Amino acid sequence: MDEFVSTFTNRLDAKGRVSIPASFRAVLTVDGFDGLYCCPTLDRNAVDAGGNRLRERIKASLANFEPFSEDHELLSTTLIGESEILKIDQDGRVILSDAIRAHAGIADRVTFVGQGYKFQIWEPDRFEAYRKEAQDRLRDLRRRLSPSHRAAGASSGTGE
Repeated sequence: MDEFVSTFTNRLDAKGRVSIPASFRAVLTVDGFDGLYCCPTLDRNAVDAGGNRLRERIKASLANFEPFSEDHELLSTTLIGESEILKIDQDGRVILSDAIRAHAGIADRVTFVGQGYKFQIWEPDRFEAYRKEAQDRLRDLRRRLSPSHRAAGASSGTGE
């Protein structure tokens, strides 16, 4: 498997280390990045993490903006300037920096959420609230996109 999948919650140990899920470590090994690239998410209190594929996606996103433009500067400040490369020890653990822990609100537990080419690091309660919000929004979207809903909107003349 070469993608980050599933969700795991682990505890920080007394030294502030947390084990990266074994399946995630296997993906990082295939990816060939030495360490763990971490940057704040753009719109949530979580952290995007991964290796070379995440870094390539960031570079591709930045390429959509004119160099030295304000948009380029804003995006690069967050995704590169506020990023960190964490060292993974021989037991598959990392020490989350104070900045990462503060941004995500992490105290003693960490939730790892697979998202294909990257994964996210969350405080577990915040992730549960986000997961519920995402499920609710997707249910609403599915209802709006369902053929029966579209047909009802067309027959009532609302055009929804």
